[in-house]
Formats: sequence, C-alpha cells, structure tokens
Amino acid sequence: MSSQPVHGGGELIPRPDKTFPALRAALAQVAPGRLAEMATERDTVFTMATQSNSFGPIAMFQLKWAAIIEIERRPDLVGRLRAAERAAQELDRDDPAWRAAMDEVRAVMDGARAAVAGATGE
Repeated sequence: MSSQPVHGGGELIPRPDKTFPALRAALAQVAPGRLAEMATERDTVFTMATQSNSFGPIAMFQLKWAAIIEIERRPDLVGRLRAAERAAQELDRDDPAWRAAMDEVRAVMDGARAAVAGATGE
C-alpha cells in the first residue's frame, strides 16, 4: 500500500472509531478485498444479536474487525503476521519453529486487540 499516506508511527491511516461505518471505511482503505467478508459476517452477527436479544455479538464483531484493521493499518504488524502465518503453513507441526510461528500469530492478534479494546478513535 505504498500509495497510502503514512501517519505517525508508520500507520497507513489513523485508528478508526469502533462504529460500523468507521470500521467499514477504514477497511476499504487498508484491506478492500475483505469488505465482502466483513459484510457477510455483519449480517450473521446482527441476526444472532436479534435472536438472542443481546448486543454481545455486535460488540465482539466490532472488536474483531477493529483488531484486523489495527494490524492492516500498521505495516510492521501486518509484516509480522504474514511472516508468521507463512511459516506456520510451511513448517511441520512437530517442528518447534511451528509453535514459535503460532505464538507470533497469537502475539500480534492479542496485541492488536489490546490496542483497540479501550480505544474510541484518535
């Protein structure tokens, strides 16, 4: 995404609010190929929320996609994640390096979730 402006800290875009419109707009900038996936999941989640009379599924949807965008908007994180995912796919599960790759995937995802968990946008 070299055509995108780089904001402070090497970020492609500022961190969006966790509202659906803000998340959708941010995803369109950093990973437009995932918009259909987000829309399909949104439909499922909103149906679940309606059936269960709970906002829990919607809150989890927002946190998940905010974390995905957090990674995609930061070249350092997306690079770490993609490298770890590639290693995990290429290595044998008995190889200790496979576990290290999976730990790296988890660390990136957990860090992104923690970064956005209390954020309201910047």
